[in-house]
Amino acid sequence: MRTYKNIDEYILQFPDEVQMMLEQIRKTIQDAAPMAREVISYSMPAFRLKRVLVYFAAYQKHIGFYPTSSPIVAFNDELSGFKVSKGTIQFPLDKEIPFDLITRIVHFRVLEDTEKAKS
Repeated sequence: MRTYKNIDEYILQFPDEVQMMLEQIRKTIQDAAPMAREVISYSMPAFRLKRVLVYFAAYQKHIGFYPTSSPIVAFNDELSGFKVSKGTIQFPLDKEIPFDLITRIVHFRVLEDTEKAKS
């Protein structure tokens, strides 16, 4: 497994078109959680408050978005057009990425992380 110093280094390994998508996802997450810090965790870009909020990673045919399992349940109806598993959403590279949905999922994770930190 390759390790990366930062998200910029991770993104630069991909073709230009994929880099643009990853940068858009990165900006969407930054805008939704401006207090979160960028980290590399499990060799993937991630954003962290007290705990990791979300991860994302590019693959040959999709971008994996990893918000943990609770948003998959909470946003189940809106995710019906995507391949999902317990804590993963796959956004195909040949389809438009739902940035508004990513924003709402990140907001959900921020609230969840804040509540867990209080308890």
